[in-house]
Amino acid sequence: MKTLLTALILLTVQLFAAQENEVFADGVFSFEDNKPQKIFTDWTRIRKEPDVKAQVLDSLQSNQPVLILKKEEAVLKLGERGANWYKVSYQKGDVTSEGYVWGGNLCVGYRNKNGYDFLFGLSKTVDRKSKDFNDVEKQNIAGIKVMEGNTLIDEVYFDTGRGEELSYATFNIESNHKLQNVELTLKAMVSGEACGIASYDQYVLFKDKKLIALPHLMNVGDADVFYHSEHYIFPNDKGGIPDAFIFKTEEMERDEKDREKKKRSSKTYLWNGSSYHLK
Repeated sequence: MKTLLTALILLTVQLFAAQENEVFADGVFSFEDNKPQKIFTDWTRIRKEPDVKAQVLDSLQSNQPVLILKKEEAVLKLGERGANWYKVSYQKGDVTSEGYVWGGNLCVGYRNKNGYDFLFGLSKTVDRKSKDFNDVEKQNIAGIKVMEGNTLIDEVYFDTGRGEELSYATFNIESNHKLQNVELTLKAMVSGEACGIASYDQYVLFKDKKLIALPHLMNVGDADVFYHSEHYIFPNDKGGIPDAFIFKTEEMERDEKDREKKKRSSKTYLWNGSSYHLK
């Protein structure tokens, strides 16, 4: 009986250890079979097998189109980014080749407008000192690149939280919100899609072949207990003012008597046609 009990305890410990060591892929790096995709990271290695130690067959540059052939079960985690390997095909000149690419090197989203390609991806994880606590925390860095063919025109980078905040992402081109001389506005978003997990919105203005990142927005909440919300009001929005955008913040938390306590604040940034500054 003791032998059986000991064996069961050891089996349970092993199962928990296996679960703790299991690596999961972040949802932002989930790509469908038989769908086109693009390379985000320069010098992305194409390997013979879905393994970081496998033979390198080729390397691809940012904006290189690839076709997703198959999502592999193998997952690689680098920093806070976890992604599956994908079998892809791609063309260089008249030659079509195949190989395996790590999903973290692919674009999370991409758009084309006025002859430019705009790429959105997650580039790396860095250590950052916490503002609230005396320790170091992991922070994913995302980027937006503007390409003209194979030529990089400009790029900007910004924080997007930790791995649990990478459940899904969107990347869109919006109007210029009537800001002077702005050709178009890009909006990138990543979210954890769960209570207490933050989402991040990043607006980027494009003018004269330059990308201008606005202060990023963070939203987080937990049911009816608390929330922290940030958003912009642009000139073409209700309450907007010419040649400026307004950064709005609202916070709510419930006290021990279930009473809501709210705080609101705002900051106005003036736009002079090429840059912004706090009013």
